[in-house]
Order: sequence, then structure tokens, then C-alpha cells
Amino acid sequence: MKPVWIVDDDPSIRFVLERALIRADLAVRVFADPQAVLAALDAGEVPQVLVSDIRMPGLSGIELLAQVRRSLPGLPVIVTTAYTDLGSAVAAFEGGAFEYLPKPFDVVSAVELIRRAAIESPGPGPAEAGLSELQPMLGQAPAMQEVFRAIGRLSHSDATVLITGASGTGKELVAQALHRHSPRADGPFVAINTAAIPKDLLESELFGHERGAFTGAQLARPGRFEQAAGGTLFLDEIGDMPLELQTRLLRVLSDRQFYRVGGQQALRANVRVIAATHQDLEQQVRAGSFREDLYHRLNVIRLRLPALRERPEDIALLVSFFLARSARELGIAAKRISDAALQRLVRYEFPGNVRQLENLCHWLTVMAPGQRIEPEDLPPEMRAEPAPDARQPSDDWLALLAREARARLEAGDSQVWKTLCDDFERTLLRTALATTDGQRQQAALRLGIGRNTLTRKVQELGLDD
Repeated sequence: MKPVWIVDDDPSIRFVLERALIRADLAVRVFADPQAVLAALDAGEVPQVLVSDIRMPGLSGIELLAQVRRSLPGLPVIVTTAYTDLGSAVAAFEGGAFEYLPKPFDVVSAVELIRRAAIESPGPGPAEAGLSELQPMLGQAPAMQEVFRAIGRLSHSDATVLITGASGTGKELVAQALHRHSPRADGPFVAINTAAIPKDLLESELFGHERGAFTGAQLARPGRFEQAAGGTLFLDEIGDMPLELQTRLLRVLSDRQFYRVGGQQALRANVRVIAATHQDLEQQVRAGSFREDLYHRLNVIRLRLPALRERPEDIALLVSFFLARSARELGIAAKRISDAALQRLVRYEFPGNVRQLENLCHWLTVMAPGQRIEPEDLPPEMRAEPAPDARQPSDDWLALLAREARARLEAGDSQVWKTLCDDFERTLLRTALATTDGQRQQAALRLGIGRNTLTRKVQELGLDD
């Protein structure tokens, strides 16, 4: 059996993966640098799966992936990195990677992924490394990593995408990224906010009009569908579109053609449609304010953007980026934020999400008196001392556990260990699944276990229902 090759300049990663694969009865060979991998390939050796870090001295994992693709286009390559950004994810998938695995990863899940890669053999992908970003998308939270992976997987697709999420989470930024990393990247990206245009003008804005089509139409005018020809049309706040226009949009998506207002000639709709909303479209469909058939046309691929309060681990990264960018725009030195001030922000709810944080950082760059931002420099609603973190375990539940264990032991219960452990795991799983609306992948990520482990425990504990 051919071995699994692991290349990583971190000896601890090599050791952990090597031991895990050996325990899983898989042959394995480790390399400290990409040059050693290329030398082994030149000598005629071929692995079963290649697991490669991205950032390594001399040659990056993306560059190694490109070279491996040229000689072994069918070889499954799993890319790992501790630098979790959109550019890395998209570059990995565009280069033909089998999967993108952010560090730190669950070792059991990593072994399962390597087993699957050994069985499946994906076709070759284009060997271009990533595209430059107009504005980087940042995030280490598991939910953002899922978004990055989805953008990477869609890089060769023309599918319609529906982006959901609260206002300020960056839906247009994701739409721009989907466009830039798509076969239509050389075409235009045209955005329209359907909630910001009066109902009487929206039809003309979308489809254009002929001269004399209505009072004031002195000249013929192309609409957004024509302007976006060969590229992407982003329909923001699609949930606010009037019902009569929903019917026209459905016909365009179905027939791939449309008419200008007052026009007689059918025009081809050569666009990819990406829609976004902060509303619950399923609820609107039930209420009759959004067409069900249009919903299904738009909901081909769905991406949900998490609220900022769901990804507090990203706040420090975003603050650093926004402070640096504001400083560049103003031509001044970037300000730093103290740990105490940062903790206030981490615990703040941010109802306006990332947009609110961005505006706050610009305000602090202008208004904070010193180079170091302290809690007293923050707006009044953010200055309060943080309450005890509800996520930190208290001693109360441990005392209750000790009392219950003692009572069972004194009663002569011979199944104390199994009963309490099962109850503990059952409670954890139920709570995690409840907080993720039953999404097992997200529940597993939040618990820090592999999805297969979660699925097995759900079955063992009788939680399938």
C-alpha cells in the first residue's frame, strides 16, 4: 500500500499526524520541507495522499500543490494552515486541493478525511494560485472557515447563491469574493439594493426601459441585467422585492431572457445571480409575501454569515485590521488597543455586526486621544466592566455533580460511572445541537470533536429523534 505523505515544517504536527495514521493502520512518510517531497517525486516515488502545510520555508504549499498537479493530476492533496484567511482557502481549492484543513484540527477528523481522500480521486483543477483581494475577508471562527471553504468550492461554478445573515455581517463582501473567484471574474460585478429603490423605479433599474416607455423616459436606458452581462448581478435585500417584480425575476431566471420596460425585443440574461437578505425567506414564503418558486430558484447554494457575537475570537483580528486601515486612510500612525479595552469589545453584543466594529475603529482612530486605546476611550455603552463570563464553568455544577455521585455511591449503585458519563454527554450533545439548530457539523466544531464522533455518540445515547 502506498504511504500517506505529510509535509510540514512544524515537527509537532508531523509527529502527531504520523502517530495517528500509524494507529489507524495507514502507511505514512513525513517530510520537513517541500523540496524533499519534490526530490522523492523525481525519484519515481508516489504517495497515496499528500498532506501539506501552506506556509513553509522556500516553497509554499500552494506552489507545491501546483507542481504536484502537473505531474500527478489525480493525487488527492489536503492543504493545512494555521493562517485561516479567504485567500488561502480559495487558492487551495483553485489549485485543485481535495480539502482545506485549518489548524488546529481534530486529529480523528483529520484521519477520517485522509481515509476518504485515499478512496476518492478527484479530477485535476486549474493550477492557478489565488487572486488578489480588494478587501480581505478575515476570520478564524469555524463558521467563517465554512464560508471560506464554500467560496473555494464554488470557484469553478456558475451556480446561483443565496447569502443570508444579519445586517452588517458582510454579505456584499462575500458576493464580491464569489465573483472574483469565479469563471466570470473578468466580467462586471453589478450590485443593486432592492430595498433602497422605490417600487415604481425598481423594474426599470433591473431591466432598463425604451424611450417613451413612461413619462420622463426621454432616452432608452439599459438596466442592471444588461450592465452585468458576462458577469455577476448581486441583488441585495431580495426579501424586500415587491411580489409583481418577483414574478418577472422568476421568469428571467427560468427563461434566461427579459424585456426592457416598453420593449418588444427579448434580451438574453447572460448573468450569474447572487442574492442576499437579512430576512427569514422561509417565513415570508409561509406568510405569502415571497414566492416559493422564486425562493427555490435563488436557494441553489446557500451561505449563512454568522453574526459578530457568534465569532468573538475574530474581534481582535478585525480590530487590528480596521485600525491599521483607518490609519492609512488618514495618513497617521496606527493606534493600538489595550487588552482591557479589547475585552470590553469581545463581550459587547455588536448589534450592527462587523460594519459597526469597522465604524467604531475609524471613530477611535480619530477621537481616542493617545496611541493606546483604553477602556475609557470607548463609547459609553462599551465601557462597562465585563460581567463574569457565562461560558466559564462555575463551581456550582461541580458541587451538584459531587453530591449526586456521593448519593449514588452510598446507595450501592454499581453503574455510577456509566450513568453519570452518559447523562453528561447526552446533556452536552443536546445543548450543542440546540444552539446550532440541529446542524451536526457546527455542533461538533463547537464541542471540539469530530462529526463522526458526534454522530456515533448520538446513536449510542439514543438521541436520533
